[in-house]
Amino acid sequence: MDKEQIIQTLGQMLSPSQVNTDSEALYDASADRYKKYAKVRRVLDVPVPAAIVYPKTAEEVSRVLAFCNEHRVNVIPRAGKTATEGGLENWKQNTVVMDALHLDKILKIDTYNMQATAQAGVPLQMLEDAAREKGLTTGHSPQSKPVAKLGGLVSTRSIGQFSTLYGGIEDMVVGLECVFPDGHIARIKNVARRSGGPDIRHIAIGNEGTLCYITEVTVKLFRFYPENNRFHGYLLKDMETGIQVLREVMVNGFRPSVARAYSEEDAAQHFYHFHQGKCVLLFMSEGPKGIVDATCDAIEAAAEKFKHGIIEPVDSKLIQEWFNNLNWSQKDIDDELEGMKENDAHSGFTTEVSADWETIPKIYNRVMQRIREEYPRAHDLTMLGGHSSHSYINGTNMYFVYNYRILCAPEDEMRVYHHPLQRIIVEETLKFGGSMCHHHGIGKFRNEWTKEEHGSAYYMLEKLKQSFDPNGIMNFGTIYPQADGKKYQQ
Repeated sequence: MDKEQIIQTLGQMLSPSQVNTDSEALYDASADRYKKYAKVRRVLDVPVPAAIVYPKTAEEVSRVLAFCNEHRVNVIPRAGKTATEGGLENWKQNTVVMDALHLDKILKIDTYNMQATAQAGVPLQMLEDAAREKGLTTGHSPQSKPVAKLGGLVSTRSIGQFSTLYGGIEDMVVGLECVFPDGHIARIKNVARRSGGPDIRHIAIGNEGTLCYITEVTVKLFRFYPENNRFHGYLLKDMETGIQVLREVMVNGFRPSVARAYSEEDAAQHFYHFHQGKCVLLFMSEGPKGIVDATCDAIEAAAEKFKHGIIEPVDSKLIQEWFNNLNWSQKDIDDELEGMKENDAHSGFTTEVSADWETIPKIYNRVMQRIREEYPRAHDLTMLGGHSSHSYINGTNMYFVYNYRILCAPEDEMRVYHHPLQRIIVEETLKFGGSMCHHHGIGKFRNEWTKEEHGSAYYMLEKLKQSFDPNGIMNFGTIYPQADGKKYQQ
């Protein structure tokens, strides 16, 4: 079908107000925050979608997907628009973007069973505010919290700043509803746990819109004790000390809500008022008073054990102030884009990886060495560093962060700067046996390493695609490598 036929049919299936063909909206929908500089400079080289549709029910999602599946129309599921890895970028002509804007209802906050059910387009901040009114919290707090929406968070396997205590989104999802390309609506019931075969929640969680469209989510709730929040901070001699302290706290069985170690360079952009050119280690503990007291004792004991690498403690009020201003509003995002346009500089590109405790320092040091020695544009970097921000009993993550002046044509920025840097990070991570994507997902710009990431288990991932999306209409190019998409990856 051509574009006009697609638009006309969609208008008949939905109301006219649910089909958007505005040129500016379509341009915005052609890419996410991955190519934000090219986008703001108006030099994107990808196709503009045919239309954006806004279904109001799972049944409408079903009808649109079945239509697109029959006529081989590419569909990009969207909710929140905060994707950072190209998962929302369009690589197909006549694509339909399906936005969760009108799937915007909180259906139930169940304070006795400690769970909340909401549609995919509900902003996380809205759900969190509703939970807070009842003395509860979702425990999920990504930096994009003010603008992120539940469907996008679940489909990208999101993680929040308090994950060391509450877990990632996969630990919070109880059940969900999703729609497959053939129109089938599947509901996974809400139970605490079951042993009824493989955990089918994970077909939807993290699928990045390549297998199904998530319409409804039920997540756990937790009691909220803000009066018990306590903070710790330390200046360190090196990153290795920070990772050692993080490991000591975790393997001893304690779960601070936040546990982070920053390199000197990364600390400088976050803690300019106290970092003193050193690495920074910080913690936040929350929950019932007895648990918080015990956790704080464990943090202090770990710091004492590795005091040879600790320079001095940081006033806890400084750490608390930083946390209170960490999240990004839509205005912050808009201001960042304007700043990039005016200054021809990229601020805050990241590549996040994970590995075990022993391996993370090796990956970090090798990446830093290779970039400084091999990357021909290293002199254009205005910052190169990293931080560990999500820890587990058996390992942690590493957020590589790099900023640079853009001294090339806007359309060449990714090829000249980001892609070579990301390639070094991914290569070293996979070489050491780590994961190349901790929580931002694969999107479209790490898909060339999907097979290497999964190894022999890629067979399972491939079979899911063949089974649930045999016509390949769901988010072409995301997760799964596609030869026809390579021209957009340059």
